[in-house]
Amino acid sequence: MSAQDQIRETITKNDVVLFMKGTKMMPQCGFSSRVAGILNYMGVDFADVNVLADAEIRQGIKDFSDWPTIPQLYVKGEFVGGCDIVTEMTISGELDTLLESNGIGFNKEAADKIREANA
Repeated sequence: MSAQDQIRETITKNDVVLFMKGTKMMPQCGFSSRVAGILNYMGVDFADVNVLADAEIRQGIKDFSDWPTIPQLYVKGEFVGGCDIVTEMTISGELDTLLESNGIGFNKEAADKIREANA
């Protein structure tokens, strides 16, 4: 199976996927840590894909999304963005709306606390 097929299968089989450096429990870069931290804190159930474990997936996800950086967040098969975009969406409430509209469970109170801390 090609890297593109593996990526497509992963984002199809999981409602929320984060392609990141490291894992959700042990991120290996600050940007991946931030996005995983947001999702973990908000109680979002997500699949993590450690791009450091597979060079083909690491390059493949950049080609797949036509986005040059990692981490990359996908919700219901759609590319959402990287660290800056996810951070901005969290603070603006757009991430809440995206998750709600796709039937993804999360802790609204935790999301509100993130916004309060960044006000």
